[in-house]
Amino acid sequence: MRFPLLGKAAGLIAVGIGLVWGLSMVGGVVSEREGRLHEAQRGIAASLASEQTLVGPVVQRSCVETWESTQGEGKDRKTTVERREFTLVRAPNTLQIDSRAVLEPRYRGLYKVNGYLAKSTLKARWNDTAWATPSPQQPHASVHCEAPMLAVGVGDARGIRNAQLSVGGVAQKLEAGSVLPNLPRGFHAALDPALLNAGGLEAEVALDVVGTETLAFAPIGDTTSVHLASDWPHPSFAGRFLPTQREVGAQGFDARWQLSTLASSAQQELLGGAAVCALGDSPDDAVYATARTTNDGNANARKAGCTETFGVSFIDPVNPYVLSDRATKYGLLFIGLTFVAVLLVEVMRRLRVHPIQYLLVGSALTVFFLLLVSLTEHIAFEWAYLAASAACTLLLGFYGAYVLGGRLPGLVFGGGIGLLYGALYLLLQMEQNSLVLGSGLLFTVLAAVMVVTRKVDWYGLMAQLRVERAVEPAQS
Repeated sequence: MRFPLLGKAAGLIAVGIGLVWGLSMVGGVVSEREGRLHEAQRGIAASLASEQTLVGPVVQRSCVETWESTQGEGKDRKTTVERREFTLVRAPNTLQIDSRAVLEPRYRGLYKVNGYLAKSTLKARWNDTAWATPSPQQPHASVHCEAPMLAVGVGDARGIRNAQLSVGGVAQKLEAGSVLPNLPRGFHAALDPALLNAGGLEAEVALDVVGTETLAFAPIGDTTSVHLASDWPHPSFAGRFLPTQREVGAQGFDARWQLSTLASSAQQELLGGAAVCALGDSPDDAVYATARTTNDGNANARKAGCTETFGVSFIDPVNPYVLSDRATKYGLLFIGLTFVAVLLVEVMRRLRVHPIQYLLVGSALTVFFLLLVSLTEHIAFEWAYLAASAACTLLLGFYGAYVLGGRLPGLVFGGGIGLLYGALYLLLQMEQNSLVLGSGLLFTVLAAVMVVTRKVDWYGLMAQLRVERAVEPAQS
């Protein structure tokens, strides 16, 4: 070949394109397996219960005002009975929630989903109940109200394992459905109207629910305090408010929230007809509407985005598919650094490494990522990474001894591969510092190449290679 270096470069480019395709295939496998994990999560949520959000308790009472209206004069004079239907809804003045969540992992095949059992006590107090007995707005009218309802909403009613309600120390009979139009799932109880005559109302709810992934609360009281504890050591606090106090340790976490209506619009949004936000959602501030309250206490407001919530996600901090996906994204850099090292040995030791040998080395590096994602489905990520990297390091060290012409070069080559695997592991574990570590690694490699090749006469080297290639056919 007249231009051997161009032929070698073309071969290496072809090898690089093939390895990029291989890495994309591995990335596709990771995405496919992660998709199956999400399918398992949805399947368990469909069979057990999905994310849970606790809302309430809220007191609601339906009323009808009737009056006689006279129209016309003389023979055309008519008397008709008119009526106005309205609903009174009040959130508590103080709401205290004490909850403890115990993790109950669920499995579907290879996939694990974090389920939980949350035992909660909700204590609510209404300082004034005069609003529940409204005065007529029309002259000579009468108002008739049905029995007041105390309602509690949940994200998924299938997760209710036990529910008890007592009002003023008296146990109440519960019925299905929250009777809240914007949150129909839950339960309610019809209260004795005499309970509203004491000037105040106190209710206590004992509620056990199971759910998956997240547990959230809506701060609908004038003042809302929430205490949540769990045996899960890796909480991810989310929603519109973070805890005012929290302690996280190996045995679990303990968190507290303290909110008022001055900081949250959850109460007016809920009473105004808004749905409840999922924990990861954020209401649109542009659609917030201030409820206009008439004399009868009926809140009229246009429907806003959704009611604010806060809570915790029981995430798995070591998601094998996320880590495998991140590792695969470093694959091209990993292979490039290895090829640079081999090229450097070629230049310094006057060796000749065929593009097929580059392809085999790159294929071994690509197979590492496939080994990693397959092993993490059965063992912990750390052990899977150790096993896959050790296997590939031994293989490449053995092969390098023949490619580079000696056991010592093979050991050095294998040791360098092992160091690269160690650097990659650090990049995966230190997500916040991965950029500075990666850029530092690239700078170090570039500096090493420049120092080692600082005295190389590249024109003389290429001329010598052309002479050697020209002599070979003549000798043969």
